Amino acid sequence: MQDTISPGTTSGQQHTRSPTLPNGNIETFRELAFNPSTPYVLPRQHFAHIPAIAKWFTAPTRHDDVASINTRYLSRFGSTIVPLEITNEGNFTQIQQSLSFFLECVTASTSTFVPESSSRYFSSFVPGARAIKRTSSTNDFFSASTLTAPTARVYLAQASLSDLPQVLQDDVPTPDLVLKAGKGDVYETSIWLGQSPTYTPLHRDPNPNLFVQLAGRKEVRLFPPSIGNAIFAHVQEQIGGDANATMRGEEMMQGAERKALEAAVWDEASEYAVRVQCAELEAGDGLFIPKGWWHSVRGTGQGFTGSVNWWFR
Repeated sequence: MQDTISPGTTSGQQHTRSPTLPNGNIETFRELAFNPSTPYVLPRQHFAHIPAIAKWFTAPTRHDDVASINTRYLSRFGSTIVPLEITNEGNFTQIQQSLSFFLECVTASTSTFVPESSSRYFSSFVPGARAIKRTSSTNDFFSASTLTAPTARVYLAQASLSDLPQVLQDDVPTPDLVLKAGKGDVYETSIWLGQSPTYTPLHRDPNPNLFVQLAGRKEVRLFPPSIGNAIFAHVQEQIGGDANATMRGEEMMQGAERKALEAAVWDEASEYAVRVQCAELEAGDGLFIPKGWWHSVRGTGQGFTGSVNWWFR
């Protein structure tokens, strides 16, 4: 994969692309990526056979179409409780709700869902819509007017695959690379679903990570441990914070820390832009992220995006 200028680049800065493995053999993966702890993109479409790609999403019919979520299939499991992240004009919260509730949020421009009791979160639930006051003449909680800018995003983030019904688990089988390259056991597997643009701030994982795109497109920006540590320390000094680089919580998802991290990683004028590695993934693509490598992920383009990752123990 050749170095190219990333989308949105205005400064002419060229980014180093994460290298692509010459093949997807376990021996090659172990020798070039896993053992030396080096980020590598797997050969394009290496994971295109994963059943969830065809079952959970409706594939684009033309090149300019975008992926959408298959509500007919997933609604069969609507009672499953999943973790949701809600961001709304700089505010952030995490809740647990049913999968059917999430599906309604990401597919409806208005909502007929009536909560059992008053909810301070409810005005954030439908992406692309502003909350309106409930009146005697309508039960609509949301306005889908195109004249108003979207204010909220709902993201099914880091849902443990083991908490999902067995049928859905079977749709995302563990790749041989995970089962055979290391010791063979899996620390955890997570699912990520949402409308673009989705966003995960800069962080590092305590385990090696195989990240696979199921639908839509995502860009991953990576930094080696020393550079990532420097960015984190710089941001904490900049905002007057004292957060722990190992234990990351909601502080990185909102407020001054989120803005500072995003600027350091994604702003082309950032002093760290020259040190970044980039990987752009589409459905069926995969990326190996070694233990300790800092990374930030965002969904790009339009439509639905879905991902799964496995952490090696």
